[in-house]
Amino acid sequence: MKKVELLAPAGDFEKMQIAFLYGADAVYVGGEKYSLRANAKNFDMKTLAQAVEYAHNLGKKIYVTVNIILHNEDLKDLKEYLLSLSKLKVDAIIASDIYIIDLIKKEHIPLIVHLSTQASVLNEYSAQFYKEYGVKRIVLAREANKEDIVKIKKKTKLELECFIHGAMCTSMSGRCIMSNILTNRDANRGYCAQVCRWTFDTAFANAFSMSSKDLNLIFHLKELIDLGVNSFKVEGRMRGIYYIATVILCYRKMIDKILQNTLTKEEALYYLKILNRCANRESAPQFFKNLPTKEDQYFIGRQEISNQDFLGLVLEYDAENKIALIEERNFFKKGDVVEFFGPEMATFTYTINKIYDETGQELEIANHPRMHLKLKVLNPLKPYAMMRLKVIDK
Repeated sequence: MKKVELLAPAGDFEKMQIAFLYGADAVYVGGEKYSLRANAKNFDMKTLAQAVEYAHNLGKKIYVTVNIILHNEDLKDLKEYLLSLSKLKVDAIIASDIYIIDLIKKEHIPLIVHLSTQASVLNEYSAQFYKEYGVKRIVLAREANKEDIVKIKKKTKLELECFIHGAMCTSMSGRCIMSNILTNRDANRGYCAQVCRWTFDTAFANAFSMSSKDLNLIFHLKELIDLGVNSFKVEGRMRGIYYIATVILCYRKMIDKILQNTLTKEEALYYLKILNRCANRESAPQFFKNLPTKEDQYFIGRQEISNQDFLGLVLEYDAENKIALIEERNFFKKGDVVEFFGPEMATFTYTINKIYDETGQELEIANHPRMHLKLKVLNPLKPYAMMRLKVIDK
């Protein structure tokens, strides 16, 4: 059976664990330096060493982002940092600045390099150049279309990694300076202020924005596999565990069914509804088949509603008494119809009849996030399964 990697974001150790548990083959993480998500918790060297050991024990992979555009002051400890990553035996680094690639090559540092989407590779000649420089994988620019992918794969035979889900950059990948100009925060060094998400008053309309809808290639997964894409990448190192669990589980199930030739259109539509529920922006295929139109952007009247479907995280399950210990995440009450989902289990619907606190006191409502509560659930559950509001019929 053909293998394609499902690559998840991990902003911290817990998110990495969730990503692996819910079906990711690999995660990409940031260290405390040289990463484009400076506001994420990220991984210090001790935690990164633990993460690599954890992943490798599962037969999974860890890629570390070293993808900022370097200024002179960033060069001081770069060599030592790269040597430290090689000693940890990370599976690859993701880099965009050519000096990093050059340094690894000249100093014979045993690191595999994946070229970051920040390098904006969209043509076969750029890809071939980086191949000759020693890059093992190209993380395609988000603007790559089907024809670009075909030509790059045919020319280089390199591993190709493609974003399939998540936020889009309004500018070309790796080329935005709006944040620098308006906030003095350098987007290409990890401090993007997401100016493209702002709204602006104009002489013609209120609340004008220039924001792209999110990327979603759910109906093009088989095409991408047939084109020779090796890794499907989900954006979102700043996202929470519910988002990561939901998105990774949906794509894990779809990819497996595609490889088994059993995915139906009805199932794909069901997963699309779930994916659209866990994000606060609409989604579109963006550049894959055609240039995006005005229908793929937000300009006026944009709404981003915070999702509150995530109701609880399963901490423990007492199989003898059929009691689930839940950590509450959002408000729920007696009578609510919810569903439980998780890895290695079928999603099932559940009506909340009684709620108890840890002392056994019965409650009518649950309205204290992070509070530990008990529910009688006949279906067996495992830790890190999740409870969400039921809003979708399969």
